[in-house]
Formats: sequence, structure tokens, C-alpha cells
Amino acid sequence: MGSERRGGQQEGGLLGAPAAIAADLPSALDRVPGLTGAPRTVTELPGGLTNRNYKVSTPQGSFVVRVWSAGGDFLAINRDHEYRNSMAAARAGVGAPVVAYLPDDRMLVLGYIDGRTFGNEDVRTPANIPRIALACRRLHAGPRFASDFDMFVIQGRYAAVTAELGLRVPAGYDSLMPHMEAARRALAVRAEPTVPCNNDLLAANFIDDGRRIWLIDYEYAGNNDACFELGNIWGECGLSADALADLVTAYYGRTLRNKIARAMLLGIVGKYGWALWGAIQAATSPLEFDFWSWAMERYEGAVAGLTGPGFPRLLDYVQRDD
Repeated sequence: MGSERRGGQQEGGLLGAPAAIAADLPSALDRVPGLTGAPRTVTELPGGLTNRNYKVSTPQGSFVVRVWSAGGDFLAINRDHEYRNSMAAARAGVGAPVVAYLPDDRMLVLGYIDGRTFGNEDVRTPANIPRIALACRRLHAGPRFASDFDMFVIQGRYAAVTAELGLRVPAGYDSLMPHMEAARRALAVRAEPTVPCNNDLLAANFIDDGRRIWLIDYEYAGNNDACFELGNIWGECGLSADALADLVTAYYGRTLRNKIARAMLLGIVGKYGWALWGAIQAATSPLEFDFWSWAMERYEGAVAGLTGPGFPRLLDYVQRDD
């Protein structure tokens, strides 16, 4: 394996202090229609690796306020697209309603969904697999998004950022590019039309209100291969291969080996790309989070998938007519 690239910006160097992000939150909330002058209680919500999230409770109801850092261009985040895609997801019936968008205040205001936020164990629960598949199908059948998402393109953008800024990347990262190219060629053989995807369905982006599962956070949303959505859930939530097969089968309504293989291969591709996302965050984010360990966890998963004995079989299966 090759050596790491080092140098450039250090941790906390580019995005600004978190305290400054929300310093003017009270006055910004007064600019939100329906919240102006209203009595309210503001509570910071846990989670969020590129935002500060707040629950705002008023006599008229509760809202979630997302306040983002600068520097989204490094991570391929377009906030105008996030707003428009959040609107589309709400129209599809799986996203929270959008209340207001104040780009000058770096703020998106959404309706609060009263439910339980999932952890990985919830996603792995067999009874939830078909419910998650249904939520994904609803989103994917909804209005087209304002943007496209292709992890092969995004990974290239992240690689350009790390090279330009001289950021540290995992040792041997570039040596796996021939495997990525082999995956890209194989996936192109039976490519299908794209659908509106969230593309970032970590466990914390599922909310269960007791009747249905909602999908939140559309920073990385874009029209994409449906199997990327399913494979990324597998990769981010630690599903077993059998659970992934169950998820893909529930999504398509029947067992399709080529789709199961496609989802797994795209999940591996996702890990490879997200590893650079973590490397960029490790060098630039002001948030107190171990982004480097996060990046290495994805990278190690990508190495196992791209160099393991099952990789040639995945390349074969995704090209077959099931």
C-alpha cells in the first residue's frame, strides 16, 4: 500500500467555530414566518456532522432548524438544491414539511416529526426492513430532484479537493482506483434510469412515528441509481449480506440476484467515496468529532470489498440478466 498524503489545512481550519454558527439564532428565528415574536423554547438536537440542529417549540407547534457551516463546496453540498430536494421529498410524503429557507442566515426550517430516531439495531430489525424499503420506494417514486448524484463523480471531486489542499488520505487509497474503474464499467452494463434518492440514509436519518418511517436530511440528495440507496443503507448501518438481500427483495418485490449484487457493489463504492468525505472533514470541520476514525472505518470496508474474493463475483452478477 502507498504512503499517505499529508499537509495543508489542519483540523478546524476552514469552516469557522460552531458557536459563531448559531450566535444570531434568536434574531434569525424572528425572520421566519410564523415564528416572529412567538414565545419559543430552543433545544439543540444531537447528531449532525455538517450542521447544528435545533428543536424550536412554540404554541403553534414544533420545528427543526438546521444551521449549516460554510465550506459545503468541499463536500459537494449545494444548499439551494438541498432546499428544493427537501421540498420534493415532502411532496413525496416521506420528508418533513419545509417551513422556510433563509440562505443568508444559513438556515433551513422544517416541521418537527414526532417519532423515534433509529439506531443501527433498529435498521437491522427484520420487521423494519420492508418498512424501510417502502419508504425508499415512496421517495424514489416522487418528484425528480433538482440535482444528480453519482458517487463516481463525487469521489473524483473529493479526490481533487484533497489533492488541492494537500490533505491526508488513507494509505494506499489511490491504488484501489483500478478496482473502482472495474466496478464502474460493470455497473454501466445494465444501468437503469435514475430516481430521486436521499443518498445518505444513516440510521439517524430514519424516524419512525409508529405508523410509517420518514426519511430526513437531504444534503446529498440527488437523482441516482436506486441500488445505491439500498447499498448505502447496508454500508452505513452495518447490515449483514442476508439483510441486504431482504431489503433489496422487499424493495423490488421479488428476489433478483443482479440487484442484490448491484446494491452491494454500490455500497462498497460508497464506502470508498465517503472515506474521502471523512478525510476532508477531519482536516476542515470545527465540530468535535473523530472524522479520521470515521473515514478509516469506511476505507477499511472499501478495501475488504474491492480486494476480497467476492469482488469478481459481484462484477459478474451485476452484468447478468436475472
